[in-house]
Amino acid sequence: MSPGSRMPASSAADARTVLGEDDIARALTRIAHEIVERNKGAVDVVLLGIPTRGVQLARRLAERLAQIEPSFDGEFGTLDVTMYRDDLRRQPTRAVGQTVLPGSLDGTIDDKVVVLVDDVLFSGRTIRAALDALNDLGRPRVVQLAALVDRGHRELPIRADYVGKNLPTSRSERVRVRLSDVDGVPDSVVISDAAPAQDGGAR
Repeated sequence: MSPGSRMPASSAADARTVLGEDDIARALTRIAHEIVERNKGAVDVVLLGIPTRGVQLARRLAERLAQIEPSFDGEFGTLDVTMYRDDLRRQPTRAVGQTVLPGSLDGTIDDKVVVLVDDVLFSGRTIRAALDALNDLGRPRVVQLAALVDRGHRELPIRADYVGKNLPTSRSERVRVRLSDVDGVPDSVVISDAAPAQDGGAR
């Protein structure tokens, strides 16, 4: 997931903001409308955020969906993918989180429209892990993906159904999403020329 709010001093001067608070708000509103339009409503839609920032983005999307569609109850969940990642052998010491489904589902996602929510789509490996995790929870009717930022460089045949911002990058660049309810700073998406730190590897 995206690392914390502090940026190394060596890269701070090279950082540039590509999305601000208003941009992120508009992107999430647009994505919410696209979800409703694509699924002809939201009655069977289940939002599952991938920690860390995907969870907060899912919460914000849930609020918007509830405003657009009275049939949507505003619930969202968390999908922890830690134990499904393909780099556990290289980085075995990971903090395992918790998958929490909306209470109204009674523990199953069978025949639901599951929308996975993440902050940055990169290699696709995190989403592959999320799909594996979903297999243990049931059989959804369809799985869709919403990403605030798609930075390219896919290593797997995975694409987002809903994208806030397509952001062409080089592999050496670092894309950081900052959210006020996680990082304690105004919402933003920042790109820098620094090589990524060891914060979880390819996504």
